[in-house]
Amino acid sequence: MSEIDISQLLGEMRTMAAKAAGAEVAVPEADRAADFAAMLRQSIEKVNALQMEAGGKAKAFEMGDPQVDLAEVMVSLQKASVSFEAMTQVRNKLLSAYQDIMNMPI
Repeated sequence: MSEIDISQLLGEMRTMAAKAAGAEVAVPEADRAADFAAMLRQSIEKVNALQMEAGGKAKAFEMGDPQVDLAEVMVSLQKASVSFEAMTQVRNKLLSAYQDIMNMPI
């Protein structure tokens, strides 16, 4: 299970409530940049954790651990693969957007 940051969740709920009420919500530019960087870092760490977990389960299965079954290993390997592929696609989109911005005439 993932941990939930209560203050972040409350902030998001307040922002969504203000948007639903039609009020303009001013979020400082620095907060948005920090949130994006933190979100990106968290995503990379989660993908890494999934990769490490899948590798550990595969190694335990190969060593003959009776606690680990093949279905569990295959599911964890697929989760790690899908999450890595998604992260790769996000990276590709970010690079594409960066290149588009850099190619814009000033």
